[in-house]
Amino acid sequence: MKILFAASEARPFAASGGLADVLGSLPAAISQTEKCDCRVVIPMYRSIKPEVRNRMTYLGDVTVDVAWRKQYCGVYAIEQGGVTYYLIDNPYYFMRDGMYGFYDDCERFVFFSRAVLEILPLIGFKPDIIHCNDWQTAMIPVFYEILYRYHREYEDIQIIYTIHNIQYQGVYGREVVTELMGLPSYHTNLLEFDGCVNLMKGAIETATRITTVSPTYAEEVLDPWYSYGMDRALVRRQDGITGILNGIDTVLYDPETDPMIAKNYTSAHTAGKKKCREDLLKEMGLPVDDAPVIGIVTRLVAHKGIQLIQRVFHEMLELGCKFVILGTGEKLYEDFFLEMQEQYPEQVKANIAFLPELSHKIYAGADFFLMPSQNEPCGLAQMVAMRYGTIPIVRETGGLKDSVFDAGGRNGNGFTFKTFDALDMLDAVKRGLAMYKTPKKWSALVKRAMKCDYSWAQSAKLYTEMYRELLSDE
Repeated sequence: MKILFAASEARPFAASGGLADVLGSLPAAISQTEKCDCRVVIPMYRSIKPEVRNRMTYLGDVTVDVAWRKQYCGVYAIEQGGVTYYLIDNPYYFMRDGMYGFYDDCERFVFFSRAVLEILPLIGFKPDIIHCNDWQTAMIPVFYEILYRYHREYEDIQIIYTIHNIQYQGVYGREVVTELMGLPSYHTNLLEFDGCVNLMKGAIETATRITTVSPTYAEEVLDPWYSYGMDRALVRRQDGITGILNGIDTVLYDPETDPMIAKNYTSAHTAGKKKCREDLLKEMGLPVDDAPVIGIVTRLVAHKGIQLIQRVFHEMLELGCKFVILGTGEKLYEDFFLEMQEQYPEQVKANIAFLPELSHKIYAGADFFLMPSQNEPCGLAQMVAMRYGTIPIVRETGGLKDSVFDAGGRNGNGFTFKTFDALDMLDAVKRGLAMYKTPKKWSALVKRAMKCDYSWAQSAKLYTEMYRELLSDE
C-alpha cells in the first residue's frame, strides 16, 4: 500500500502541538510494522532549521492555481525515520514567523491543499490513500472530488480525513469559494454551513472515510455538547466514522533510558522512581516526605478542567497532597496557582512556563497525574504518566476514557470520574489516596500502569487494517 499523509506540521520539522507528534511518529510506525510505503507532505516554514534545509533534495517546481492567481510551488524531499517527507515551498505563504494566525490563513492552506494534489506527477508517487489531517488539509478531498478524480493519473485514490480537534474547523466568508478556491459557485453547497464556508464540512462531505483520534471521540463528535455545531454534518456520515487512539513516543518517554530523570527504572524494578520523587521534591523546594504528590502538566485553559481543580483545591490540600504544576495559559488560572503557591509554600509549586525537561521529572517523580478535562480528543499526557508509573486521575472523555480504566476494577490502571463536576473529581482523588496508603495494592497498580502498551505500533496496526478495508471496498 502507498499512503501519503498531508498535514500542516510534523516533527521534527515544525510543531505546535499533538498533530506534529502524530505525523512525526505514525507514518514511521506503519512503515516499520506493516511494510507500507508511507510518505508525508507539509509546508516549508521559516522555522525549519538551516542544517535541516541543507539535507533536503530539490525535486522541482509546479504552478498551483489559487483561483485567478498562479503561484510558485517548489518541492523538496528529505528522509526521516525511514519515511520520505516532502516540503512545499512558497516564500510568500510560508516564510513567516509562525505557522498560524495570519489574516490569509485560508488562502495559505487552500494553496497547500491544491499543491498536495498538483505535485503527485512531479514526485512520481501515486498513493492508494491520501490521509488528510485537520482543517488545514480539508480542501484536498474537495479539490479531488471536483477537479482531479477523473484524470487518469489520479484515478481511484481514496481519501481519509482525520479530525484531531473539532473546535478548529476553518470558517470563512462565502466569497472564498470563487476568490480563493476557483470553484464554480454551484459547488458552494459542499462547503456552506451556517451561512459561512466551513472547510471541515467540505471534507466531511467529500472524503471517503472520516476518522478521529480516539474511539470515544468518534462518538462525542456526534454530540452537540462536544461538536461545536458540526454534529449536524457528521450525523450523515456516522456509520463511516472510525476512532483510533493515538500512541506515544516510547523512545522519548522511557523511564529505563530517559536521561532527564534522576534514576532510571522499569516496571520490574521500580526502586528508581523513589529517587525521582525525592529529586523532584528537592528541585521544587518542597519537603521530602511520604505525602502524595500530584503532578499537573497542561495548558492552563478552561477545557482542561482547571476550574474543577480551582473549586476543590483547598480540600485536596487538606487531604495532605502536594502539587507540582507546569504549564501556561489563561492569566486567571496562572494567577490562581501562583497565589496557592504563596499561600501553601510547603505543598504547592507552580511553574508557569514550558519546560520539557521538568515535564519528564514530573512524570517520573509524581505519584498521581491529574487531568480532569472537559473534552480531550485523545490526550497523550495520561499515557506518558502511566509509562512512568504515575497514576492518572482523569475524567471519562475522549481518549482519556479509552486509555485509563478505574482501579476499582480488576484491571484498572488509574482513577476516573464521569461528570464534569469538582466533587466527583475530589471523590476520585480520595479513592486514589486510599489505595496509595495500601502499599501492596499501590505497588501492583503502578506496575500494571507501566505495562500498558500505548506505543504507535498498536495504532499503526489499526490504521493499516482500516486502509486495507478501505481499498478492498473499492
